[in-house]
This record gives sequence, C-alpha cells and structure tokens, in this order.
Amino acid sequence: MKFPTTLMVAGLVTLAIADPTVYFIRHGEKPDDGDGLSAQGLQRAQCLRNVFGRSSSYKIGHIMAQTPKDSGSRQRPYDTVEPLAGDLGLTVDISCDRDDPKCVAKVVNNYKGSGNILICWEHDALHDIMKELGDKSAPDYPSDHFDLIYTDKPNYKHVEKSGSENCPGLDN
Repeated sequence: MKFPTTLMVAGLVTLAIADPTVYFIRHGEKPDDGDGLSAQGLQRAQCLRNVFGRSSSYKIGHIMAQTPKDSGSRQRPYDTVEPLAGDLGLTVDISCDRDDPKCVAKVVNNYKGSGNILICWEHDALHDIMKELGDKSAPDYPSDHFDLIYTDKPNYKHVEKSGSENCPGLDN
C-alpha cells in the first residue's frame, strides 16, 4: 500500500512532538556564603554545554529553571543552564516558582515542541517535581552531589538515576 506524502509527513511530525523524556539536574556548586555560583559552579555551567549540547544524545528542546528572586536569591539554577540555552538557541523557561511542582508538571505535560526537557532546580524541590509528574516513590537528590542526572521517560511514573555529568575536575 502506498501512503500519500501528506500522511507520511504527518507521521513524522507526530514523532517529532511525541512525549519528551525529562532530565533532572541540580544547580551548580554554590559559594560558602551569598548567592550565585562558585568558581566550581561556573565551571559546571560550562561543562553542561558539552554534556547536553547539540551533539549529545540528550536532544534537549526545552530548559526549565525555577523563577529567580529579584534579590538575586534562587538564581543558581538559571545561571547553571543559561550558557547551554544560549548554545541551543533556547530561552530558559523560568515560569514556575521553586515550590510549585504543579506548575512544572503542567509545563511538561503541555509541552508540544521537539526534543526533550531539562529541568535544573534546587535539590530539595526536585523530589516534589518528580512526584507531581507521577513517580510516587521519587528519589531524593542527595545534598552532597551536584553532578547526578535523573531521567523520567514518557508516562512519567519512574524516575531513575542515569549517571553523572562527568565534568572534568568536578565529578568522581
């Protein structure tokens, strides 16, 4: 049976906007006091350009970070992914507050773009986002790590630790 070209194109478009895989990371390292990223955190932000960049298998099409405060607090997640977003030609979505996992779930569930979603957040709140997406036994992001990548595939019922960012000089 021969398919009309329009049906074949429609099928490819459907594949391109299929449910994305969601990747969760913690913001980069912080200084001993104050806001922003430490020298190691800035190094991590640069490393993520390679980890999740155009030539990676992650195929990132949307990046989220919690809404920063006007005071400069809660800025680390944005600062961590902003260099990557620039490389990918994306704008970091900062539409959701740190403590609003329902907002994040809504963005994920309504996403119709191509590519996967990268969420960079404060480690304590990542657990709540994972639970809101559907994994009722979501893992806690360890407070002594900045390098772990967690993955939630479509249907969003089971988050798994999928490895380390492997940033030279930062990760084991």
